[in-house]
Amino acid sequence: MRNHTFTTFLLQGLTDDPQLKAVLLIFLCLTYMLSVTGNLTIISLTIVDPQLKTAMYYFLQNFSFLEIAFTSACIPKYLYSLSTGDNTITYNSCITEVFFTDLFAVTEFFLLATMSYDRYVAICKPLHYVTIMNSRVCRRLVLCCWAAGLLIVFPPLTLVLKLEFCDSVIDHFFCDAYPLLKISCSQTWLIEQMVIVCAVLTFVMTLVCVVLSYIYIIKTILQFPSSKQRKKAFSTCSSHMIVISITYGSCIFIYVKPSAKDSMAVNKGVVILTTSIAPMLNPFIYTLRNKQVKQAFNNTVKRISLLLRK
Repeated sequence: MRNHTFTTFLLQGLTDDPQLKAVLLIFLCLTYMLSVTGNLTIISLTIVDPQLKTAMYYFLQNFSFLEIAFTSACIPKYLYSLSTGDNTITYNSCITEVFFTDLFAVTEFFLLATMSYDRYVAICKPLHYVTIMNSRVCRRLVLCCWAAGLLIVFPPLTLVLKLEFCDSVIDHFFCDAYPLLKISCSQTWLIEQMVIVCAVLTFVMTLVCVVLSYIYIIKTILQFPSSKQRKKAFSTCSSHMIVISITYGSCIFIYVKPSAKDSMAVNKGVVILTTSIAPMLNPFIYTLRNKQVKQAFNNTVKRISLLLRK
């Protein structure tokens, strides 16, 4: 990875106000620690507890790993910049950041679609759930999510590597594709179209899968004879539906705006939501609305406390 014009870039960040920077540092540090701790707790519980060995929790385990990876790809560097005042980033580090943030984000969309299909099978075909969603199928589905992420991200990235730059100041708090394209001297039309096609392809493909799954799920639930059954079925999907709403909602907000004026400032604010707040909230959404996860957590705490007493 070699650039002919600049070897380092300067990340503009979110603000130049020293007081606001201090507030951001504390806020992002807390959200990052809570995000990593919460998602690691879910991963640990799904590995340790025998009750959480179903396909649903296998996907949740992988989703939690992706959340940690995604937020770790950009937030620690910005925390370092806020604490030291060093906003520089090398060309190679910048390209690496673009690759991993995009890869984890795209893979997450495909995994959310896969989790929707899992909920569809669980509610619409409960008698065949264990057979359809066996461990081998689950592993292959997760592998397909990662493969799809690589196939979507890799072609535009190969073209980004050939860019030359007229400016070294990136109008963002981490390296992202669009801010990089804005400071390039090279012809970027093809890359911009490719990025748009890849983004739309990812968004539409996964959203169609999610919407179709939930149309069948809702139709099936409404046919249940008792309100208790309907309530229980809806509760198994509620956590996933909330996470989907946050993920797709923030994505729509970034790309569908009434005005282009101050769009980058708005985008940076929404990106903070997706890179720090959403990964922190997701473990709480899944644990607070899931009796099995709460029970597994309580059992683990009891086992740890017993071991400490001994």
